[in-house]
Amino acid sequence: MQFLSLLLVNLLIKEGMFRNVYKGGNFMLEINLNMYHAVALAAVLYWLGSVLCNKVAFFNRYCIPAPLVGGVCFAAINTILYASNVAFISFDDTLQTVFMNIFFTTVGFTVSLPQLKKGGKAVVLCLILAIIVTFAQNLLGVGIVGALGADPRLGLCAGSIALIGGPGTAAAYGQVMDDMGIVGASVAGLACATFGLVSGSIMGGPTASRRIKKHNLVCSSRTDASGNSGEGEDEFFTSSSPRFVKGFMLLMLALGIGSFVGAVLTDVTGITFPSYIGAMLVAAVVRNIVDATNNEFPGEEIEVVGNMSLSLFLAMALAGLQLWLLVDLAVPLIAALTAQVILMLIFAYFVVFNVMGKDYDAAVMSAGFIGFAMGATSNAMANMQAVTKQHGPSPVAYFAIPMVGSLFIDFINALVITGMLDFLS
Repeated sequence: MQFLSLLLVNLLIKEGMFRNVYKGGNFMLEINLNMYHAVALAAVLYWLGSVLCNKVAFFNRYCIPAPLVGGVCFAAINTILYASNVAFISFDDTLQTVFMNIFFTTVGFTVSLPQLKKGGKAVVLCLILAIIVTFAQNLLGVGIVGALGADPRLGLCAGSIALIGGPGTAAAYGQVMDDMGIVGASVAGLACATFGLVSGSIMGGPTASRRIKKHNLVCSSRTDASGNSGEGEDEFFTSSSPRFVKGFMLLMLALGIGSFVGAVLTDVTGITFPSYIGAMLVAAVVRNIVDATNNEFPGEEIEVVGNMSLSLFLAMALAGLQLWLLVDLAVPLIAALTAQVILMLIFAYFVVFNVMGKDYDAAVMSAGFIGFAMGATSNAMANMQAVTKQHGPSPVAYFAIPMVGSLFIDFINALVITGMLDFLS
């Protein structure tokens, strides 16, 4: 037994999974997982989250997504190991991006022309609200950080750079701000983005659930954009291998062509689009071509693949959060982030819900709005998925939130950040 253990350890070292790194005057074990190990870890964390959601009433009552629970548990354990100078677990996130793109491609397939006409008003209203939040986050962050004696420009890291923008924007603008002489901007931005991801995931479900229960809101339609029943999905869903193959091939077609379309859009406009935007647009076109030719569309099968991809992606994304970065936040940033949480709760609960119609769809959109306004459209989708799984589908929300959170607001946020940096410099 001892021989086998030593053999296994030597094999792991040989494969590069284990290595010693120097930190804080001590050597610490770093465990590196390849992309196959990473997706296996994501599956385990999803199952862990599912068990905890079933066992813990709080998670079930407030629609906390299972991948969030499992991912945060892992991130917390990883943080404890790191803080104790014992070990640090990292993994190859290549498949994380793949699953993200697959999921958003499936979202594109839910967009049909009738739905577009129906949801056009919702997109416009949601975008206006997102623009208001973008300015509010920056004014609040700059105001609090500046009032507490730090560089006011650092407050943008606790504003729309990290929150509306997310980790990618935080990393990009953090480097720009470092080059401008703003000390600690990169670390602050990533830490704030990490905080936003966690808090946005936690707040979304409870906010929507409270509105739904308080006003006794019910789903207006028991059928989503793909034709699925919102309740008893597992009971009534039937399929066949040919339908799954057809759905998967359409998905891969849209994913491949979409990557090319995204690259063309970036070259033409000079703006770097998220990798999944092109795929979402192509998927929408394919869906409407299939509908126009009166061919059967495998919407249920595509949705199954999308749900699996979202669960794996979210588990990996949250497992990779470096929560120890929050420890290094200065007092002004902590104060600003606390204020941002309060702002978002109030804005989503009262403004978003009332403006979007004070109905079930508005409640679902309030959960999604919190998700992307605090860091990531994927969190928005996970928040809405958790709510709709329990209370019923909301096609309008599933169309409006991704369109605003992953496309339109990115342009406006970049303009706002650039303008405020110039103004404050």
